[in-house]
Amino acid sequence: MPSFDMVDQKWMIRFVEHRIGDPRIIRLIQKWMKAGVLEDGEFKASERGTGQGSVISPLLANIYLHHAFDLWANRWRQWEATGDMIILRYADDTVVGFEHETDARRFLDMMRTRLEEFALSLHPEKTRLIEFGRHAAADREQRGLGKPETFTFLGFTFICSKSRKGQLLELKEEMRRRMHWPISEQGRWLRQVVIGFFNYHAVPTNSRALAAFRYHVMTLWRRTLQRRSQKDQTTWDRIAHLAEEWLPKPRILHPWPNVRFAVKHPR
Repeated sequence: MPSFDMVDQKWMIRFVEHRIGDPRIIRLIQKWMKAGVLEDGEFKASERGTGQGSVISPLLANIYLHHAFDLWANRWRQWEATGDMIILRYADDTVVGFEHETDARRFLDMMRTRLEEFALSLHPEKTRLIEFGRHAAADREQRGLGKPETFTFLGFTFICSKSRKGQLLELKEEMRRRMHWPISEQGRWLRQVVIGFFNYHAVPTNSRALAAFRYHVMTLWRRTLQRRSQKDQTTWDRIAHLAEEWLPKPRILHPWPNVRFAVKHPR
């Protein structure tokens, strides 16, 4: 989404006046935006922008985008889209999903025009159209293309990947290749697998999924050991002991977004 260094301050005041009628508050906001910056000992007044670095800048930026983007995008979804459409925005980071590629391309072109009307522009490196979703990987494979691109939103990287069932089938095949490895080497390898899964999926409210994945790994490990010999009688007690030694226990590694992005001042 756009940078707010070039926000039109006249538009900004018009947007604020939709909800605030007290002229004293309006004057205070105007002073905030025109506070300027001190560069190399020289003061430079701000004629554009929301006053980057000021405590009110994020609030003003959200107000500006609400009128310049949110209201327009919602109307576009209701009256222009030919298929399903979702809009996610957090501050100036936005992801828009479409059922049809034609809608995505029309929306992108019209969004550029819309933002230009309010002195905003899209980031040239972060703005892109990608094929993504439940069937993207299979559809691209049929057309002889590579894996779907990934994208990052609010610090999380989103990928088109297999379901947990697909992951476990792949893990099962890998364990067959390692069937006759020493148990300690199997344990070290499985520990890395579980750690990798937890590092990505250990977000708040996902504890049950983490525990389920660890349980399935234990089940697979037991079956793998049993297949090494017809006389093998690996018990659940033994697997539980091995898991206690090698497999990390489920725990949430990532904080809630409102904590993750919270700003703490030394005062």
